Amino acid sequence: MLDYKFIKENLEAVKENIKNRNMTADADIVVELYDKRTALVTKKQALQQKRNTNAAAMKGKVDNETRQKLIAEGKTIKEDIAATDKELTEVEAQLDEAARKIPNMANPDAPVGKVDTENLEVKKVGTPRTFDFEPKDHVQLGEELDLIDFDRGTKVSGPKFYYLKNEAVFLEQALIMYALNTLRKHGFTPFITPDIAKEEILKGIGFNPRGNESNVYAIEEEGTCLVATAEITLGGFHSGEILNKAQLPLYYCGLSHCFRREAGAAGQFSKGLYRVHQFDKVEMFVYCLPEQSNEIHEKLRLIEEEIFTGLGLPFRVVDTCTGDLGAPAYRKWDLEAWMPGRRNEEHPTGDYGEVTSTSNCTDYQARRLNVRYKDDDGKNKYVHMLNGTAIAVGRAMLAILENYQNADGSVTVPPVLVPLCGFDKISPKTN
Repeated sequence: MLDYKFIKENLEAVKENIKNRNMTADADIVVELYDKRTALVTKKQALQQKRNTNAAAMKGKVDNETRQKLIAEGKTIKEDIAATDKELTEVEAQLDEAARKIPNMANPDAPVGKVDTENLEVKKVGTPRTFDFEPKDHVQLGEELDLIDFDRGTKVSGPKFYYLKNEAVFLEQALIMYALNTLRKHGFTPFITPDIAKEEILKGIGFNPRGNESNVYAIEEEGTCLVATAEITLGGFHSGEILNKAQLPLYYCGLSHCFRREAGAAGQFSKGLYRVHQFDKVEMFVYCLPEQSNEIHEKLRLIEEEIFTGLGLPFRVVDTCTGDLGAPAYRKWDLEAWMPGRRNEEHPTGDYGEVTSTSNCTDYQARRLNVRYKDDDGKNKYVHMLNGTAIAVGRAMLAILENYQNADGSVTVPPVLVPLCGFDKISPKTN
């Protein structure tokens, strides 16, 4: 959430930012409600002062006629305060609702664009493999190697669910341990987080827990939701707290199941493991001082690069355009791994697909969740909060299957994972 005063003092810039993000929000109504709230607060304070003056006069030596006038006046003041309080409560609720629709300001260096195709490529690592045979996509590989069962996942749970089987189970666990070990080396505190969070925590992070556009599963009559990422539970961990400045930055990482409705998500390359309703993920999350967040954002991206370089997967880094940032992010980097299964007429050998992202959300989430630190001047100020994917297991497995496949139908395991999963190749099953 942006500061109300900031919105008023930078109204045109805020409106331009909303436009650049391709979002719908009314900054004018926020300013109107903010001014109305300020006026009501001033009115309430004046009435309270008037009430105090009336009470003081009542304690003095006054005749009966004056006392009756003071009693009547006191009753009127009490009624006026109650009416002002009621109106103030209503206006504050309207202001909060309107302000929550205003996205964070985007970094001036973020490319302006509406959709992900307008993201700016800034770096490539590795060279996509040239096959001397016709490569398969991960869905075909997963089924032929008896690793993934999409049909029975659909039968039991519905579309976009699946079973992992055989070596894929160990490969998933190896990816998780590989990511956790990498983050431990970088000083992160590991968590296994709850799979459920309260709706106010989701709103604070920036997820919409209700409505047709919501991407999360709400639990009926509980006021809770299944989490879409450990960003939600790690971000809520210190909600309502004042952190010790000397302990910042705090580097956390969380392993969680992730549940997403993926409402409206479709397309040729959304099949298989790329876009599913449930998956496992290791997430990075950082609480820091405002002056630290830009540098830490770079650090999180470099850790993501380290993880995928270690897996031997070709990838590129993109600077996410304004329309693809999401409301909380000030700036976001995406890593897109090479996926040979993304072949079409335009890309006959494959294409890149997103596997991680890292966002600097500045104080946008901290304001919503009321996470602060006491500065050297004695004032409580909002921390900056950042998040980044270490491993989204399904997409990492997808990239491994497609990039490490062999002509005989087998898949070689990336060397860094072999000690963790206990085998170096997944071969076709013999009957």
